Amino acid sequence: MGSGAGIALACLLATRFAPALPAAAAEQAAVCDIRCDAQDPATATSDRTPVTTTLYGRTVSLHLSDNDVMGWASIDGGQAGDEVWLDRSFDGGKSWSSGSRLGATKIPSGSTAWRSQMYNVDDWNNAGVGALRACARAGDRAEIACTGWARNNRNAGTRSTAAATALMMLYDRDTGLFESNGWWTSANALTAVIDNSRISGLGSYKYAIARTYDKNIDAQGGDFTNEYLDDTGWWGLAWIAAYDATGDSRYLNTARADADHMHDYWTTGQCGGGVLWNQNKTYKNAITNELYLQLTAALHNRVKGDTTYLQRAEDEWAWFQKSGMINSSHLINDGLDDNCANNGQQTWTYNQGVILGGLAELHRATGDNALLTTARQLADASTGAQALNPDGILREPGESDACGGDGPSFKGAYVRGLGKLDVALAGHPYSAYLDRQAAAAGSKDVDPLGMYGPHWNGPRTTVASGHGCQHSALDLLNAAQAD
Repeated sequence: MGSGAGIALACLLATRFAPALPAAAAEQAAVCDIRCDAQDPATATSDRTPVTTTLYGRTVSLHLSDNDVMGWASIDGGQAGDEVWLDRSFDGGKSWSSGSRLGATKIPSGSTAWRSQMYNVDDWNNAGVGALRACARAGDRAEIACTGWARNNRNAGTRSTAAATALMMLYDRDTGLFESNGWWTSANALTAVIDNSRISGLGSYKYAIARTYDKNIDAQGGDFTNEYLDDTGWWGLAWIAAYDATGDSRYLNTARADADHMHDYWTTGQCGGGVLWNQNKTYKNAITNELYLQLTAALHNRVKGDTTYLQRAEDEWAWFQKSGMINSSHLINDGLDDNCANNGQQTWTYNQGVILGGLAELHRATGDNALLTTARQLADASTGAQALNPDGILREPGESDACGGDGPSFKGAYVRGLGKLDVALAGHPYSAYLDRQAAAAGSKDVDPLGMYGPHWNGPRTTVASGHGCQHSALDLLNAAQAD
């Protein structure tokens, strides 16, 4: 990064100053795409300025040539000795130590404006999806100002593909997981990327399917299992999506292994049925069993001649609908207490959504229209709940300003499930709801880089870390585009 926390914060906010100039970066290896780094901007085939900032009366601008997939920095209204350069990041602006002070140059004597050379935005073959910002320092001052981060329009023809591209900035090619290496949340992020490739036709990021699989197939319990059965369910559904996208049977086989692992923890001694939340605990909760329902029904719909997974899906739904977790308002609480009664805990959004995807899959398997009738009753309750939709826009109970941890992924799972139900229903009755959510997020919760925050209805907050908000926004845009 820069030479101190103050500089990092200043540059990220784009309008604040820090007290010192970062040391010059080591010589950078040239990145080549359509063209190689360090080109003359005079040769650019286009010029777009998505972000600017000011510094003691000077204007600092980031220029992008979308056709060349390159950018450069400029400073205007300055004086001789003023310095300008580019920073380049491959993790959505979280760090830039390996791509800082690119093309650093000073305004020469007799001039008031200057620009850097052009550098590539992406490192397609190595570091991945990139972003640029322009930075400058007045020659007679120590402070630095940087614009916000932005990138070219490659793979960003729609809101959803722009969000997918921004999410892939947070993909760690070394681990095959997403920023902060969250386990079950990475399964959701990968699912969102796969869904986007199917809905939008953008296949540029399908490489992440095999990379994630190969790097993590032997992690934790193997086959994407661990002691948390809900984690296993999320990964099982990710591999269903991967199988649908590629036709590669190894993904279907892994989804089967995940479902079988979950089935091993279906117990009748505690509450008469249902899958445990954790293989070492007795808690039966909603999300684990909803995931098991959707996964087993989805497997039946893809495994030729299956009867086993269909029976498991039907057993799950028969148990779940009588378990008491669906309350009198047709919302689903977190789980069951020690007496096998509804524990009255929070009605998290993902508990309201995954069940919808599960019922849509089970209806596909059986043709039982009563399943869709029940699903609509649940969907009407959650889309109409004031507590979940203040001002008509979805908000997680206790929603914070953060994007790390578990909670920021919940809304994505909700709209993904609602979207699956909406596609299955004649007339697409929830498309207006999904469109309203997408319009709010697209106008109130996104930055020039295509990164979304936690609050779809605003205010937009600066996100320090975590990929949950971004994949949830992508899930939303996918669902709105799919109807």
